[in-house]
Amino acid sequence: MFIDKDCKQPILRFKNFNDNWLPHKFNDIANTFSGGTPAISNKDYYGGNIPFIRSAEINKNTTQLHLTPDGLKNSSAKFIKKGTLLYALYGATSGEVGIAQIDGAINQAVMAINLKKDNVYFIKTWLIKNKRKIISTYLQGGQGNLSAKIVKHLKLSLPKIEEEKLISITIMKIDSLIKLQQSKIDDLVNLKKYLLQKLFI
Repeated sequence: MFIDKDCKQPILRFKNFNDNWLPHKFNDIANTFSGGTPAISNKDYYGGNIPFIRSAEINKNTTQLHLTPDGLKNSSAKFIKKGTLLYALYGATSGEVGIAQIDGAINQAVMAINLKKDNVYFIKTWLIKNKRKIISTYLQGGQGNLSAKIVKHLKLSLPKIEEEKLISITIMKIDSLIKLQQSKIDDLVNLKKYLLQKLFI
């Protein structure tokens, strides 16, 4: 359902959709910003009730660190709302993407992507699909960082919003089934561990 470069239509379509997908730059469809990190040396900035979302935590509903209102106010950290599309820019998590599970603040290694009209789950899925291509293009040998400039100039082709929604719903349902099956697998693994402990001397 997602087209490759220079193609105008995907191989698989929903019924009654036959228009070409149109090219865009990320800068056309979204407003983006990154955050910052309050001074670690200032203890008054940490230990509050504002979750501080770092790049390894963009898909989690808890964070290791929390900021105080002063920490947020007196730094470049930026506040984001639950449901915001988040993109990891730095280090081992470069190219990871998530939808914020909680309200919180982000640091400089995380980019918030506020879409002007497009579907959050659709764009998230596009970024996941193209992660390897983006990393191989912009991070030579796995070194370096992504940046706001790079992300803003990423090129993608998009369908009409109605088709976006149908694709998103389909992918979301599949992801939900995968999550359900994984939960069942985890339960079976734990059951096996329990039986091995109890059935063997």
